[in-house]
Amino acid sequence: MTKNAYHFCTAVYGTQYLKLARFLAEDLSKFSPNSKLIIVTNQPSFFEDQSNVIAIMHRCRGVEPHHERRFAINYGLSISDSVIVIDSDVRILSPLPPDLKFNPGIAAKSCCSLQKHMQERLKKPSKQKLRKQQIVHQMAEKVDVDMNSPDLKFINEFLFAVTKDQGREQDFLNLWGELAIYADTLGMHRHPTYAMALAAHKTGFPVYRDEMPGLNFFDDRVIKWNIERGKAELTPQIEALFKQQAEIEDGQRSLLPRIKRKLRKILLKRIVIPYNRARVQLTQAISPSSLTAYSKADIERFLRS
Repeated sequence: MTKNAYHFCTAVYGTQYLKLARFLAEDLSKFSPNSKLIIVTNQPSFFEDQSNVIAIMHRCRGVEPHHERRFAINYGLSISDSVIVIDSDVRILSPLPPDLKFNPGIAAKSCCSLQKHMQERLKKPSKQKLRKQQIVHQMAEKVDVDMNSPDLKFINEFLFAVTKDQGREQDFLNLWGELAIYADTLGMHRHPTYAMALAAHKTGFPVYRDEMPGLNFFDDRVIKWNIERGKAELTPQIEALFKQQAEIEDGQRSLLPRIKRKLRKILLKRIVIPYNRARVQLTQAISPSSLTAYSKADIERFLRS
């Protein structure tokens, strides 16, 4: 296999995202044939027929799987100097340049001041938003980071690259993991951007905006935002992708599937999340390293196959 300058990685949990990730893998097989898609998931057999996928069995360490992509990044950096981290519901639309290069650190397709980002979110304050802000400030205090620092960056998590930087990348991943679990114990189980921003700043891991020239992608939220502002057109290709994604996300609209979805949401909110939070809190008190330690995978075996 020709050595590529980068590989892709993501975390995939749940039937909806498993199906969407298969489309992403097919896109990459067509448009970036020398790269691998490294997936951490609790159902690796779902991808066993996709030769460009390295699917690694991974039990979700946190309360929800939003921070689990850090494990995929760790695996990816074991075989490449750069990994492109991509949400499983993103699609690739055209061939990618194999020599796409990134500077050391985090290159984010969308990036701005974290302070500005949080101010924007609080223009219409709510109890939930204020609680989130309080938790982020507690996370900053834990690692002795000034939340007013202009160097703190908001990283849009749907598409960014991580490139090695003389070992700082591992320091960054380690601290991200600690902050992820800390946020879980405080009740914030999503939004990994805050742990990422604080960890990068504390460890001196650079964060910068990168247009990623040649990476033509579809993300439903980004495309909708651009169409509404006249920055993109609703082409037949884009319309077809919206329809395909909606069919997977919405499923059948008859009464029984809707009832099942409603019951799953209730089960998640009232049983699964409280149970997982209690598990994380107990494990953090007894064996914290089991929630944050990075293990090795025999990725070379996949590359030889």
